[in-house]
Amino acid sequence: MPSSRRHKRPANNYRSIMTEQKDPASISQADSLPETFRSGFIAIVGRPNVGKSTLLNHLIGQKISITSRKAQTTRHRIHGILTDEHAQFVFVDTPGFQTKHLNALNRGMNRVVTSSLRDVQVVVFVLEALRYDERDQEVLKLLPDNRPVLLVINKIDEVEDKGQLFSFAERVAQDFKFAEIVPVSAKKDTKLDELREALRRHLPPGDLIFDKDDITDRSERFLAAEMLREKVFRFTGDELPYSTSVVIEQFKMEGKLRRIHAAILVDKEAHKAMLIGKKGEKLKEIATQARLDMEKLFDGKVYLEVFVKLRSGWADDARVLRSLGYE
Repeated sequence: MPSSRRHKRPANNYRSIMTEQKDPASISQADSLPETFRSGFIAIVGRPNVGKSTLLNHLIGQKISITSRKAQTTRHRIHGILTDEHAQFVFVDTPGFQTKHLNALNRGMNRVVTSSLRDVQVVVFVLEALRYDERDQEVLKLLPDNRPVLLVINKIDEVEDKGQLFSFAERVAQDFKFAEIVPVSAKKDTKLDELREALRRHLPPGDLIFDKDDITDRSERFLAAEMLREKVFRFTGDELPYSTSVVIEQFKMEGKLRRIHAAILVDKEAHKAMLIGKKGEKLKEIATQARLDMEKLFDGKVYLEVFVKLRSGWADDARVLRSLGYE
């Protein structure tokens, strides 16, 4: 299928988009690894809006997980893969843990968080600097006590008096025994090298899990839907994004051109007008910005056609959610 083709790194440093887990027996002699090589899965967890997806994107050096200032942007489990000469890090970006408005969609996202914590070797618990409340404590209760958990204090660039970070970290550490505490600014790439080194220390010895040039296990079809959904979040009001989803109805390769037909699903008839905008200008803006992001990520031209469709109650219908790929 064109949407799940294997990509290799070309001259512009674009890296592989999608792969299957690698069979260690298939690693060629040229791919031989040092005896000290480490690998493993690392869950990134936290409440909504602490910067988990931004952290993932900056750790691997490629945007694969969508971001916005609004909660509920990340809805799926996404693997981001970083491989260097010493280790392979398989980051698992999870939805923000939901404590309110528990419809079928939010319950499903919470299941993704809890199941991810069972399946990884290391956990990164992300907090926003100087902000720690009952929502964070709800996530803290889920953290495992039988594997390393690193506390990552994000957005330190927004703190003028850095001295406050030490007392803040001490206060949070009273509630859980963290393997390490690392303050960072994901957006500014501050102290991410220190975080990578800390994570490397806690990964177990192991072989490659994915091919060394891959950056995610997700297909181009999935990533195209996510890029479009991100623009819906960025260019519409506060209410609308939570009642929308995206379906890729067609994804075809025509030479080097990707021809994509997508539908934005809305819950109410009034939302269609909000998305389309006056003379279609809002929808045109959303589609144009999504197409530009797709072309950058896929390193090729994209023809994108976007429709808006009504599907009432989709976010609370388990059957519809399964058809949309939600876990």
